[in-house]
Amino acid sequence: MKITRVTDRKTRRDFLKVPKKLYKDDEVWVCPLDNDIEAVFDPAKNPYFGHGEAERWILYDDKNNLAGRVAAFYDTNLCNTWEQPTGGMGFFECINNRDSAFLLFDTAREWLKTKGMEAMDGPINFGENDKYWGLLVNGFTHPSFDIAYNPRYYQDLFESYGFLTYYNMEGFHLDITKPLPERFMKIAGWVAAKPGYEFRHFTWKEQDKFSIDFAKVFNETWPTFRTNFEPLEDVYIKGVLKKAKPIIDEEFIWLAYFNGEPIGIYLMFPDFNQILKHLNGKLNLPGIIKFLYLRQRKTITRARGVLMGVVPRFQGLGIESAFILNLRKAFDRKPHYTEIEFSWVGDFNPKMRKIFITVGSMSVKNYKTYRYLFDRTKEFKRHPIPDFKN
Repeated sequence: MKITRVTDRKTRRDFLKVPKKLYKDDEVWVCPLDNDIEAVFDPAKNPYFGHGEAERWILYDDKNNLAGRVAAFYDTNLCNTWEQPTGGMGFFECINNRDSAFLLFDTAREWLKTKGMEAMDGPINFGENDKYWGLLVNGFTHPSFDIAYNPRYYQDLFESYGFLTYYNMEGFHLDITKPLPERFMKIAGWVAAKPGYEFRHFTWKEQDKFSIDFAKVFNETWPTFRTNFEPLEDVYIKGVLKKAKPIIDEEFIWLAYFNGEPIGIYLMFPDFNQILKHLNGKLNLPGIIKFLYLRQRKTITRARGVLMGVVPRFQGLGIESAFILNLRKAFDRKPHYTEIEFSWVGDFNPKMRKIFITVGSMSVKNYKTYRYLFDRTKEFKRHPIPDFKN
């Protein structure tokens, strides 16, 4: 076997080819866009290079065939906030062979060691955790856009190497062809009608204000349940929206206000994977034509709920319920949609899990984010679960 660092056009192409080879007979897998993967490793496109570093490698077998790949990275804004300085590994793909997988893990680990890291989380993204994050361990059905999908045997490769579960995650599905529970509808309607509250969906005309308000809510809300939090800037949000503009539905993105102040956010995208399934990672001219044709044919029938949050002082007042009520009304105007996937919810956020169950969602997928301590004598500690009673 041979490990090669990605340094040129050929190795970049091979990095993209690895999953296409491994999943060629898997009818469920959806190939992400090549350009999206490459953007993660492009300092001109990924702002995390402003406070971090990334490297990636390809594994070839003894006959010089593609056998695997991996990336390693660290974020200086976060790595030293843990008890052990912690980097990340991700974009792992490998044949079903422990020796091959362990060589890839070793390579990521040794590189992170040279950067002063003492642990690595994986598989994760060099960027926000709304994409390319976690290992699927149950529910091997259609993956939503940017959500993890992998062979079942990956769990054995990670755990036999010594990775331990840092936190568990769940994906919830909601059948929107069925009515929401009557009690839920009453509560949501009552909250939405209360004086001082306003619920507004995103519009491109107001994208600047939306991005500022979105960032304000996010940065006030997420530190309450997520350790090692890194604030978002409104320019980042504008960039995400701009990139997703071809598939965004304005009525899928909402803000809640109280007396004019932003207090809650909800972000959902149409499930682009239902079109990507037909593009094989290429959004060239033929791919764009196919994309436009399939979108016009209303090929997308699922939506993916990316995140929902309410600032702490307004939590527990039913704001989340009002969001879902407004979405219900939007879906009534778009009858070709049949399903929402809420992905993902970490076990460190039991409040959000309860909301999804209350609305009638079913837990159908399970993921794990692992951590590996380089010093095997150190005590392993799981991600803390906040005490929401206080």
